Amino acid sequence: MVTRMRFRRFLFPLALYCATGAVVSYFSYHAYHGQRGIEAKREYKQRIASLRGELEQVSSEKTALERRVSLLRTQHVERDLLEERARVILNNVNKNDVVVLFGVD
Repeated sequence: MVTRMRFRRFLFPLALYCATGAVVSYFSYHAYHGQRGIEAKREYKQRIASLRGELEQVSSEKTALERRVSLLRTQHVERDLLEERARVILNNVNKNDVVVLFGVD
């Protein structure tokens, strides 16, 4: 009888510590590796940085295109710009033009 009581006095706290350790381990693992964990936060920050770089690139392209469009919308259209766009769209070259072809990878 006494040995069973000593065994229970030792076994129940041990089981409680093991269960608590398992629960803490489970939540710690998912706090780091989970869908909203520390690792996911780092990946989100990297993604945000790459998207901001892409946004800057697209914004600079947009301003360049807006500038070119504003040159076409004014009362006086620039002849060089109009001629350049017409040649690109029509795929036509003047006989006096020098064409330089670049190799495409």
